[in-house]
Amino acid sequence: MYLYDLVIKQVDIKDPINGVDGVADIGISDGLIAAIEADIPMHQGRKLIDLSGYTAIPGIIDPHTHVSEFWGSHNGQSMLAKAGVCTTLDMAGPLDDILKSIPEHGAGLNVAILQFASPPYTFTCSNPSQEEIHSLVESSLRNGAYGVKLLGGHYPLTPDASGLLIAEIARQGGYVAWHAGTTEHGSNIEGMREAIAMADGHFLHLAHINSYCRGTVISELEETYEAINLLLKHPHIYSESYISPLNGTSLACKDGVPISKVTCNSLLKLGFEATEVGMESAFRAGKVGCVINGGSESVRISGEQGIKIWRENGTSLGGMFPVNPPLPRIMLAEAKRPEGDFVVDCLSTDGGCLPRNVLVEKGLGLVFLDVITLNEFILKTSWNPSRMLRLPNKGSLGIGMDADITVLDVESRTPVATIVGW
Repeated sequence: MYLYDLVIKQVDIKDPINGVDGVADIGISDGLIAAIEADIPMHQGRKLIDLSGYTAIPGIIDPHTHVSEFWGSHNGQSMLAKAGVCTTLDMAGPLDDILKSIPEHGAGLNVAILQFASPPYTFTCSNPSQEEIHSLVESSLRNGAYGVKLLGGHYPLTPDASGLLIAEIARQGGYVAWHAGTTEHGSNIEGMREAIAMADGHFLHLAHINSYCRGTVISELEETYEAINLLLKHPHIYSESYISPLNGTSLACKDGVPISKVTCNSLLKLGFEATEVGMESAFRAGKVGCVINGGSESVRISGEQGIKIWRENGTSLGGMFPVNPPLPRIMLAEAKRPEGDFVVDCLSTDGGCLPRNVLVEKGLGLVFLDVITLNEFILKTSWNPSRMLRLPNKGSLGIGMDADITVLDVESRTPVATIVGW
């Protein structure tokens, strides 16, 4: 009779929440952490894995990804698993697309989905009626969504509709997130100010703070300082920031112009016209790449080949621009409140099917640069997102917690194994 379904042997365990720091064995039963001991007898485990020389941390939670083909390919879940992610929040859906893809393309991850609220996809216009808003939220939650996200930066609603939507999501008990922006203010520091004011003291997951610190209104450093101060003053706002130089957006165009406001702004920031012609110029300069299914992973294609693929798909592809400056990414990752908590709660990637799943590579890079410690990396990639996403049984390796474990080669900054609820 086995005591454990799986025993991980002689791994260096780092669990700052429970004060565990050292080499030991981990016993897992029924998908939960059942024991952490110096040496669990091998005959007690149905399956044994020797991970000596590596580091085990609480399973990484990426609170901002996209795993739908709408944004690139159906490979997002397997790409995240390879990157060491155990749990993720998909921040747009489409809900039906992801649910239908899981039987064939799922990788055993825990995936929560926010349905997107955006014209012209889930609303017919930028100022939907109260009835339309109620219907979207109700049907999304009934069909399995964790909540609803406003894609204001890409497909903005009016301020009035945005406020009504936030209130309706809260009223129906859903999780609410917002890529800041309305028809009045864009995906910038002005949009961030507006979103915080409209939250009116209620919980709000404000997506990728770095997106509002690109120097589009004032200098990028001034925007970063303001973003930090706004979050300091409004602790009900939960947030994440990503540490890749690449953003993610839709390259779809209509009447010769990109539909997404973020795409228009990205082209302008990089010195191109916000038109289809400007997009082609950006492709040729290597400043934008369309994201396509490359087999087992998504790939980013630029140049003439990228233009050809983009045109063959009627422009309806996801894409990526290098628009995230380095200093805001570092400043937002390390900023702390007076009591020692992080101002920006979590690190994220905005990745998934977008090929920038770099939490381990870039996050441990911050550790090696002494921007944050390894324990702080664990807090920002596991414990903090577990609290933000209301997942009480994740975020640590305590006895009885979900057996979600990310195993790392810290020195090479690479994931070795992703274990999810064995």
